[in-house]
Amino acid sequence: MSELIQAWDNGTLVPTEKLAAHRDGRRHRAVSVFVFRGAEILLQRRALGKYHTPGLWANTCCTHPGWGEEPSDCAVRRLNQELGITGLYPEYRHQLEYRADVGGGMIEHEVVDVFLAHARRDLQVTPNPDEVMEIRWTGYHDLLAEVARHPERFTPWLKIYLDGHADQIFGPDLIMASQR
Repeated sequence: MSELIQAWDNGTLVPTEKLAAHRDGRRHRAVSVFVFRGAEILLQRRALGKYHTPGLWANTCCTHPGWGEEPSDCAVRRLNQELGITGLYPEYRHQLEYRADVGGGMIEHEVVDVFLAHARRDLQVTPNPDEVMEIRWTGYHDLLAEVARHPERFTPWLKIYLDGHADQIFGPDLIMASQR
């Protein structure tokens, strides 16, 4: 049995097996984190062994809070588990909901708490190869241009975040970073 996540059943959050939630397209809680370094965003390319969207580029990290886990604690935990990042405490920025086909008969129907963190230039990043096959830092506008040219290279949720929620997620932080 895979891990238990928080999914809704008749309007009530209940512990739900993660793979079952994705196979059934059940509405569930999620967390996404964007780490900035100046005006650059840390992206990850999902490991080929992931059960959905393998090999696609995504935001810094994302996951599902465990049963009873607070989203802010989940964000810190997942930065460490996926990327070996410690010492960052992301700030809550926005909550959004989306539903997307992620391939392999799986549907992500997520209510996502999105967090943003600012890193120093010397941030140590040590990707977990079971989770992440590659990382890179890229400018926001370069990312938008690449997503427009090659949308097939990116996860559905990253495209949704950039297309419909960028102002709420990045807001003045992006403007201030680009002026540095």
